[in-house]
Amino acid sequence: MRLHVPIQLRWSDLDAYGHVNNASMLKILEEARVFAFWVDGDIADPQQAQWSTAVIDAGPQADTKSVISRQEIEYVTSMPYIRQPIDVELWIGHLGGASLDVYYEVKSPIGVEPRVTYVKASTTLVLVDAATDRPRRMHPHERAAWEPYLDEPLTFRRRA
Repeated sequence: MRLHVPIQLRWSDLDAYGHVNNASMLKILEEARVFAFWVDGDIADPQQAQWSTAVIDAGPQADTKSVISRQEIEYVTSMPYIRQPIDVELWIGHLGGASLDVYYEVKSPIGVEPRVTYVKASTTLVLVDAATDRPRRMHPHERAAWEPYLDEPLTFRRRA
C-alpha cells in the first residue's frame, strides 16, 4: 500500500528558470515524510489520521530521533508552479534492523490528467536513541505499523 500526501507548493519554491528548485524539493519530500510517518503527541487532525502511520513521536522530548543517512533524487521532468496540491506518493521499500528506506514519486495533483511524475526519490532513515545517540533496533509495533506500506523499491536511471 502507498500513501498519498497532498503538498501545497509555495511561490518561493520556484527558481529563476520557473520550476521547483532542487533545495525546495528536499523540503517537499521532508514535509510529506514527516506528515505521513511521524507525529508530535496525538493526531488531532483527522485528515492526517487517514494517511499517517503515526509510529515515531517527533516531539522535542521524544526518545527516538530519525536521522537521514542517504538521499537520492531523480528529476524526471521540470515541475512548474501548480496551484493545486501536488501528490507525493510514498512507501517503504526496505525495513532493516534500525533503518528504513522511504521511496517517493512526486506527481501532478490527483484528478488532473494526464498524470505526470516529476520526481522519483529515496531517503534512508536510521532510528537513533536520543539518550545514547546510537542507532536502535526497530520496535515490533513500529515494524507492524510500517509493514503494510512495504512495496518494491524504485529503480533509478544511472549514467555512466
